[in-house]
Amino acid sequence: MQLNRRPTGTDGSDFSYRMVVDNRYTKVAKGKSTLSKVLVIQAVILLVGVLDILFTYIKTEPLETLAAVSSSLTVISILFGEIGRKRSRSNFLKIYMAASSIGIIGSIASTIQSSTQLKASNSLLS
Repeated sequence: MQLNRRPTGTDGSDFSYRMVVDNRYTKVAKGKSTLSKVLVIQAVILLVGVLDILFTYIKTEPLETLAAVSSSLTVISILFGEIGRKRSRSNFLKIYMAASSIGIIGSIASTIQSSTQLKASNSLLS
């Protein structure tokens, strides 16, 4: 009776019985792996920005609200991205894309604003 059943061995003898994995499933797995790497890189870069904000706060200098808001928005977007990646939820990934884009634009605007303020203060001092 066991002649019709599929072998359970892993020594390669059941090669002719194995199912071929469809290409779209391997694409999804590769995409999830790539997204995981992007999330880790984004989190490391964000950590550097948060440390800069933390050191500014420790020095009792005025806190740049735009930088703090954009960093916190990016943290939230990374959480949404991780949930969307793990559970394959496209809505969470869409929220991740939108919030991450807004957070990055906010970070760029904060950098431009601080560099403009630095130039203005240097011109006043000279």
